[in-house]
Amino acid sequence: MLVFFKENLVLLANPKTGTTALSTALAKDADIVFDNRRKHVNAAFLHRKFAPFLSSAFDLTPERAAVIRDPLDVMRSWFRYRQRTEIAESRRSTRETSFEEFVADVLSDDPPPHARIGRQSRFLTLKTDGRVPLHHLFAYEAQPRLLAFLSDRFQREITLPVQNASPNAPAEIGARTEARFRHAFAADYAIYQRVLDADGHLHQLLD
Repeated sequence: MLVFFKENLVLLANPKTGTTALSTALAKDADIVFDNRRKHVNAAFLHRKFAPFLSSAFDLTPERAAVIRDPLDVMRSWFRYRQRTEIAESRRSTRETSFEEFVADVLSDDPPPHARIGRQSRFLTLKTDGRVPLHHLFAYEAQPRLLAFLSDRFQREITLPVQNASPNAPAEIGARTEARFRHAFAADYAIYQRVLDADGHLHQLLD
């Protein structure tokens, strides 16, 4: 998570949505940087804990933004990321697993270490009522909308470097497994569709 006082913005790091590239491009401008094990603090923490702290400590009520990605593409990104040579001997490696098997493992009642993946709906919503406590939610696939927003907010052209490129591994999936996945991740797809329906940028006022 990155906090920018001057730009009045908090940018959450939803995993597998280009967060490393965003951090590389913007961290030097941030007044507060959550990195390493705290990098991916979620929207509920921001809403209930950190936003009140910013308000009381700095009299700051920044707009909150994050990126969401097609849920199945998130799975493909995780699958390929865990194909890296440096974790080949780890239980988190997917080098001996097909993408079909990986998704089936993610959907199992007790996923093995290589298939323990968070859900975007849980990262982006409040557990109590399912609200998305953000002002801006961008579609990963509509990157020009995000870059235009950031360029306007920072008053300079923002471009993103290629970061954390994963091995190019086949990631095909059968229709039955995909249907199971879409059913299990229906909450993720519902939020993602709201953003797509808003042309890649869901802009909302918070109560």
